[in-house]
Amino acid sequence: MRVNPELRLPTEVGALSRQMNIEWRKAATQINQLSEGQVVAVTNAATAAPTGSAVDYNLGDFILNSTPAELGTAGSKYIIHGWRCVAAGAPGTWVECRYLTGA
Repeated sequence: MRVNPELRLPTEVGALSRQMNIEWRKAATQINQLSEGQVVAVTNAATAAPTGSAVDYNLGDFILNSTPAELGTAGSKYIIHGWRCVAAGAPGTWVECRYLTGA
């Protein structure tokens, strides 16, 4: 979920109260999921590094891997945690961020 910067709220008090309650629940849910480390709350999680030219990325941007799996061979297994942008652009230059699993 992304916060809509142009929230349109009703003017009638009862409807306003209901809509604010809905918006608060959505925001609180995402904040709680983020604080618990749930990938569902990350709006830019993906299955691969960006390849298209529709978005300009900045140096240091990070894309979380939404489908991590253990890869590699015995003694050197790892997961791809995500991708870090090391050169800005569209799509930029991305490197894998790997974590060894110890298996």
